[in-house]
Amino acid sequence: MNAEKSEFNEDQAACGKLCLRRCEFGTEEEWLTLWPEEFLMGHYWALFDGHGGPAAAILAANTLHSCLRRQLEAVVEGLVTTQPPMHLSGRCVCPSDPQFVEEKGIRADDLVIGALESAFQECDELIGRELEASGQVGGCTALVAVFLQGKLYVANAGDSRAILVRRDEVRPLSSEFTPETERQRIQQLAFVYPELLAGEFTRLEFPRRLKGDDLGQKVLFRDHHMSGWLGYWEHWPSLGAWETINSESWTQTSSSSPSCSLFHRLNLQVTVLDMDQLKLQEEDVVVMATDGLWDVLSNEQVARLVRSFLPGNREDPHRFSELAQMLIHSTQGKDGPTGEGQVSYDDVSVFVIPLHGRGQESSGR
Repeated sequence: MNAEKSEFNEDQAACGKLCLRRCEFGTEEEWLTLWPEEFLMGHYWALFDGHGGPAAAILAANTLHSCLRRQLEAVVEGLVTTQPPMHLSGRCVCPSDPQFVEEKGIRADDLVIGALESAFQECDELIGRELEASGQVGGCTALVAVFLQGKLYVANAGDSRAILVRRDEVRPLSSEFTPETERQRIQQLAFVYPELLAGEFTRLEFPRRLKGDDLGQKVLFRDHHMSGWLGYWEHWPSLGAWETINSESWTQTSSSSPSCSLFHRLNLQVTVLDMDQLKLQEEDVVVMATDGLWDVLSNEQVARLVRSFLPGNREDPHRFSELAQMLIHSTQGKDGPTGEGQVSYDDVSVFVIPLHGRGQESSGR
């Protein structure tokens, strides 16, 4: 659900079934046959929060699921075994291959995680090419949940968030990547590749955006190697380069330097939730939302809203969609169950995913 608080909606969403088909390989590892029937079936949910315009978020919403399906189909044979074979075609070149795989601790979960990581990378490169070709700039966050083979995989790059809400538990399923948490990595990139700054940014962080009156003064700053602060008064950046890369601008791709996409390429975090180990109850849900929700509501506040709404609406077939709407309503400054009336000035998108019964769903052939 989207609050539509901006003229150009920078939040985008996608969801649906993830149908995986089985592939056959030839002697030279080329695709020979793609079976038309489903081999595995899963589910996919994704939220994207655009920065510098909606273009990147729209592209991601339209393409990431296809990238992920291709990556999963490339390893689909290994997803149905506890320990994948070294050669997914089933060929055994060395009798000790299973031992090598076991020593590396490789499991089917690792193939899904690897597929997610590769799909994010592929989609990031596609977005970079499309934006460059069209002369647009921008970037986006991505929060993805995939249900496959009795497990929920939550992948996050950016400042959206997913939490598990149960009767007696609230569990974070993601950690935000923000300019603050990524500060030193971004500044290190700028130190190693100064050409990425394109004369538009400084790698140094200041407590606030600098002004003309700050010129020549001792101003607090910190660099990539620092967790503390120092006074800065020489080697000033040019007036046009006072915008620190530690602002929201770091998520954007500069048209004058396409390789600046390095600045917003985050280390993807993937959390795996084994449904069979949870003893799921009817009202257990995952709440996924962009930062517009989390700017005004904590994990605990969202959990209280979930627990106050679902028990009284068990007979309503649309209760989970209505819960998502109610969570958005709680960010619009109107007194609700939290009694705080806080206002979010950002777009807000929410998925509420019911978990009960998914652990028993068949995802096999």
